[in-house]
Amino acid sequence: MTVIMSPQKIPFFAGTYFPKSSLLDMLPHFARVWREDRAKVNDIGRVIIENLEHAQASKTGGDLNATHLDRCMDKLYESYDKQYGGFGKRPKFPSPHALSFLLRYHARTGSEDALNMVTHTLSQIRLGGTYDQIGWGIHRYSTDREWLLPHFEKMLYDQALFAIASMETYQVTQDPFFKEVCENTLEYVNRDLSSPNGGFYSAEDADSEGEEGKFYLWTVDQLTSILGPEDAEIFSRFFHCEQFGNYFDEATGEKNGMNIPHLGRRLTKKKDISDKKNREIILVLESIRKKLFATRERRLRPQLDDKVLTDWNGLMISAFARAGQAFANSSYTARARKAADFCLAELRQTNGRLYKRWSMGRAGMPGHLDDYAFLTQGLLDLYESCLNPHYLEQAIALLDLTRIHFEDPEIGGFFLTANDGEPLLTRPKEIYDGAIPSGNSVMAMNLARVWKISGDEKYLDCLTRTFVAFSGFISSNPAGAENLLNALAFVLHPPEEIVITGNQGNFSSSEIIKEVHARFLPFKTLLYLPSEIENSPLLDIAPHLVNFDLSSEPTFFLCRDFSCEKPLTNIKEIRKALDKLSIPWEGSE
Repeated sequence: MTVIMSPQKIPFFAGTYFPKSSLLDMLPHFARVWREDRAKVNDIGRVIIENLEHAQASKTGGDLNATHLDRCMDKLYESYDKQYGGFGKRPKFPSPHALSFLLRYHARTGSEDALNMVTHTLSQIRLGGTYDQIGWGIHRYSTDREWLLPHFEKMLYDQALFAIASMETYQVTQDPFFKEVCENTLEYVNRDLSSPNGGFYSAEDADSEGEEGKFYLWTVDQLTSILGPEDAEIFSRFFHCEQFGNYFDEATGEKNGMNIPHLGRRLTKKKDISDKKNREIILVLESIRKKLFATRERRLRPQLDDKVLTDWNGLMISAFARAGQAFANSSYTARARKAADFCLAELRQTNGRLYKRWSMGRAGMPGHLDDYAFLTQGLLDLYESCLNPHYLEQAIALLDLTRIHFEDPEIGGFFLTANDGEPLLTRPKEIYDGAIPSGNSVMAMNLARVWKISGDEKYLDCLTRTFVAFSGFISSNPAGAENLLNALAFVLHPPEEIVITGNQGNFSSSEIIKEVHARFLPFKTLLYLPSEIENSPLLDIAPHLVNFDLSSEPTFFLCRDFSCEKPLTNIKEIRKALDKLSIPWEGSE
């Protein structure tokens, strides 16, 4: 973005993606306008500011209810590409927040259309060139409908959101393909986007050696030289590599001999692989992939953006923490804890306020709403994964700071910048879920979860004001803020408050926790109450826990509005109770 403004910071021209040469040609014109027609410049500046103020004004409306969820579903179905998956034509973004909304819509209503849109889209992305078939990880977006030709940049937030959508889809379908997609993506992040200090790096560039995508592309001759004729033929057949290439040069539109490996179909069956030949092919292709990966690692890599950004790290903490839950993988949970501990130590000031970024050993820049919202979400997810109340306590502390410094006390919702930050032309308040979810959408879900955990009505009041603040936007843009609607669905759904008591090291309580973690229960909260709870911050956070009897064996409680059903200790009965929570509920209050 290029903005030309007066010394008083009044903008009178803005535009995007100007090459240096074009910008240098334009500057004399604007210098002349500034010297000779200052009044016109000021008039344009006033109009721009008025438009900015109008655009930033919250569009309040009526109450939000389940009809808004139905309208979002309808809008997504209208824009859904039935042939290739995803939404719209091109360019195509992965839009994992839309997929997460559809999974929750399916959980509420049993809609097969919602689930099919998710599984088809994720499959098409994973099989296409937009996913790195050799080293894993998803590229930023596809330039075509088919998910073949990506913009080759890899962003941390895309990895996080895509991994979460894949993990949730596995929980719903129990299809191991989606578990593998999530695991592959996290492997890439662990390997290439992880700082030794604990945080996650921001991105890898699209270019290497001055050419976009060169690191990721192959000629058939290169494949033959590396693999030999037989394996090169096998790989080319399965991954659609051609002698003349399948990659079209952006400037000429002609094939240039380079290939983007991509699959036409899944290599694994939906359940266990029983066909011996199919298993052998998969093993051969995996061996070939590893050889190509080893060769590719010797190429000049795209530039690494090694900034550690607070907001994107919050998303990645969520991804590792939730994968740790779903797959009973303690190493994922440990990775999430390492990143969370880094953020809390290095990206937080002594007064609890957040910095935006850490680079080369130094943190700086005041945090914005997204930093607080996403890190709070990551800490809430991490608590549910490791059940250490320290992370829940830190999440609520951040949530309270967000309310103090970012909430709009008049209309509701949250500003992007803090109330003690640098004065801007307008103080923006964003709700649209673009490449990443908006801070307001994520804050809404944080408020809903903490309200259900603590029972403190101040969080519900704040959440209600947030819904009201953006109800007009949702009415006119039903598919514009899916994450806000996820928070709405959470509130509308019958309460699912799960409390587990007992010694976490005890086999029975561990089995109970494992059963809860394995299921897709997007409308639940989880609290773990250990046998020795003296001096635990949990009692301050959730005072109602004082009423639980800790003298018995590990026990499962399902509560609704803090009123609990009969306690369960038998694992079979607990499984039945959890199975009932997975049955779609078609209420519309």
